[in-house]
Amino acid sequence: MSGTVVIAGGGQAGLQTAASLRQNGFSGRIVLAGDEPGLPYQRPPLSKVYLTGQAGTDGIRLRGEDFFTDNAVELLRGERIVAIDRERRTVETASGTGIEYDDLVLALGSRNRELPVPGADLDSVAGLRTVADADLLREALGSVRRVVVVGGGFIGLEFAAAATDAGLSVTVVEALPRVMSRVVTERTSEFFTGVHRSLGVRVVLGAGVRRIVGENGAATGVELDDGSVVPADLVVVGIGVRPNVELAEEAGLAVDDGIVVDGSLRTSDPNIFAIGDCARFPSPHAGRPVRLESVQNAVDQARHVAAGLTGDAGAYDAVPWFWTDQGKVKLQIAGLTDGHDRTVVRGDQSEGKFSVFCYRGDELLGAESIGRATEHMAVRRILTAGAPLSPEQAADVDFDLKGYSKQVV
Repeated sequence: MSGTVVIAGGGQAGLQTAASLRQNGFSGRIVLAGDEPGLPYQRPPLSKVYLTGQAGTDGIRLRGEDFFTDNAVELLRGERIVAIDRERRTVETASGTGIEYDDLVLALGSRNRELPVPGADLDSVAGLRTVADADLLREALGSVRRVVVVGGGFIGLEFAAAATDAGLSVTVVEALPRVMSRVVTERTSEFFTGVHRSLGVRVVLGAGVRRIVGENGAATGVELDDGSVVPADLVVVGIGVRPNVELAEEAGLAVDDGIVVDGSLRTSDPNIFAIGDCARFPSPHAGRPVRLESVQNAVDQARHVAAGLTGDAGAYDAVPWFWTDQGKVKLQIAGLTDGHDRTVVRGDQSEGKFSVFCYRGDELLGAESIGRATEHMAVRRILTAGAPLSPEQAADVDFDLKGYSKQVV
């Protein structure tokens, strides 16, 4: 287990690949090249405890300096890989350094989608993706009064909750008829809309943005497609992300809204892998190729590639799961629920503690759990085991879901 593994991308997926290689006994050279100047860090806290000042830089780091020294991992900070020579098996960094590899892992992540309207480049229009973004927004929260969040997805709503908690006036503008509509059921969308409105957030649904209004180079409001203007001292854009695929595309690798990989997470080049946000992989849980943006997927795929490079890992088949913390409310999702045609609710929505089980016919696809962490874990075990759970069992509060999930594993 020797040779050289180069990892392009210093986020959660890239770092986990390096750590798992060493844990699995890999004795060769590991080079980890990341775009950002500091140590690798967690992204989820940026829109939560880091933004509100409850955690600092040390609190979100994935590993300290000693990890890289102790494990002989060469960390190239702020050193982006800009080219791949597949024939020679070399990569070139932005500074012009060439590095040979035996295997290359692309953990390139994703970047925020830009709002394609006039005024989007004004000062006080920002996104939230990096620690540098979060630093700017944290400073801004202390000097503004009115915030407009464009986009009612996880990041937008997490930021809205943090800004509201800071005492600011917050408006969320979502182009679709409900918040988080691409990832959760209608019932869960409605519940979270109610949560935010109860906190004082104004939630505007089914409204597109025509332009950002500004004076003296700074944003002063958001004009909606009906001509109305929502005043704003700060506009935060959270309308999704794009996978970083350009490096792979320029190297001639297959790309289709993500870097295309097979079941072992190999690209069209057998010596190059892709993992995390940038990878489109065949999922047995979706029945089709998918690209997932989650910490779980990044970490599990990193471990899988490391296992494959140091042995035989088979096909990647981890059950997807996700979470979001919005204020004091946590949503946990197990499985991929696209294409469900039936839902079953377990628990009491009025108490903010319930789960929505999603089915296609009688097949359980996944569940959304709010304040029901035990049920979330049970569903993950059931999906991992491929065990049946009928809609009637899910709806029956007397059915021992936890006990059943432990029996089937």
